[in-house]
Amino acid sequence: MKQINEGLKIEGFSRVRITEDDGKIVGDSGWVGPNQVTNLGFQHYLCELLASSAGSLQVTHMAIGTGGVPGAADTGLAGEQDFRPAVSLVLDTSKTIRFLATFAYGDSFVPSTKDIDCIGLFNTSEVTVGQIFAGNEYASSSCATNQNVNVSYEIRFT
Repeated sequence: MKQINEGLKIEGFSRVRITEDDGKIVGDSGWVGPNQVTNLGFQHYLCELLASSAGSLQVTHMAIGTGGVPGAADTGLAGEQDFRPAVSLVLDTSKTIRFLATFAYGDSFVPSTKDIDCIGLFNTSEVTVGQIFAGNEYASSSCATNQNVNVSYEIRFT
């Protein structure tokens, strides 16, 4: 019997674009990764889901913040802004899922011009509750109150 020494890896990559109202791109992080899946992210979003546990969670919303990549033991996103838009999902391949979200300036997600540098995937729109699944950071970008932030976040199983 042949022994396989390769393990399954879960990697996340994200791209953040800041746009003007007319669609002009004024900031683009490019694809950045890999990300950090949190300990409770593994537990609630993967292990409990596979076990059909009543406590399992699914990614439904995204957040942006100012505090860098979350640590493995974190439950939230540092410097999180007060708005989590719903995500739409795209199954890119049999091993990749893409979460898409727009932080629209009309939703007043930043109260004033703010430097943002991280994103996270969550199970609820409520900022003070929920559990972060995974997060990523990118070079800090200035976001004004009249700009949109469009995010693509891929989770890849390799």
